[in-house]
Amino acid sequence: MIRGIGAGLACLVVLALFTGCTSSNNTATPSYSVDSNGVLSVTCAPVTSTETVLFSNETYTKSRFVLHTTSGDVITYLAFPKTPKAVMVYIPGAGETISGHEERMVRYAEAGYAFMFVDTRGRGGETAGYAFSPQADYTKFEQKVWPEYYLTICDISSARALLSEKFGVPVYAVGGSNGGRYAAAAAGVDKNFAGYVGISTADWGIKDAVAAQGGTGDMLRFATSLEPSTYLQTISPRPVWMFHNETDPVIPFAQGQALFATAHDPKTFIRFSGDHGINPDVDTRLIALWAQIYGTQT
Repeated sequence: MIRGIGAGLACLVVLALFTGCTSSNNTATPSYSVDSNGVLSVTCAPVTSTETVLFSNETYTKSRFVLHTTSGDVITYLAFPKTPKAVMVYIPGAGETISGHEERMVRYAEAGYAFMFVDTRGRGGETAGYAFSPQADYTKFEQKVWPEYYLTICDISSARALLSEKFGVPVYAVGGSNGGRYAAAAAGVDKNFAGYVGISTADWGIKDAVAAQGGTGDMLRFATSLEPSTYLQTISPRPVWMFHNETDPVIPFAQGQALFATAHDPKTFIRFSGDHGINPDVDTRLIALWAQIYGTQT
């Protein structure tokens, strides 16, 4: 981590290559803790970021932001209108790529919202890491080092902080499928998120599996810290919106309803047309919901 004069020099060097460089002023020692109820708390390490503008016209600008963390770079893509009313930090599910969201980013920008796609650790995309592994992460938890799952929660929170500083408008944690699980935890841990949107998502089921096998103590506490339901109730009084298709072939509808039941008001459960994950019908419904709040076009 380069600080002080070093951070300033780094920005000057990066500015020659990129559109911009930002630096976090957070100097607290990074740490995490999990309480007796399995609730995660984090103090994230400071991050710097670099931005490369990929495209810009009268409707929106698209940039590639790299979050430089102490445990590796995290790649994100951001599309935004000149003056967004709100921002969504979108956490994708397995197999989702930025190319599948090009039209969506334009649509949200036209409606007055910014959309950030976060390529989370270990998805096989541009950000390094290993695929979600409770076993590997529990080993790190036992060794009192950072599990990758907790690092990802910090990445999402760091993205929120970057966007809050850049735009000064509400930022929502949004995720589809597996991404909805990460987003729920992030929204519960980081109280500065304006709310949560979960699409085709549910609990991992890890806590129940561990309990069924007789797991107790630290093992059960760690398993609980991974579950979205651990955090959904803590999001209130911020809003929770959940979308699920009744014939979802990947995560059963009933599991989505079960997760939604753990949230406190204000909350809304919406059935949508399609298959699994975010799609144009979800976009239409979400933009219409936000139009009621922010007075933007649908």
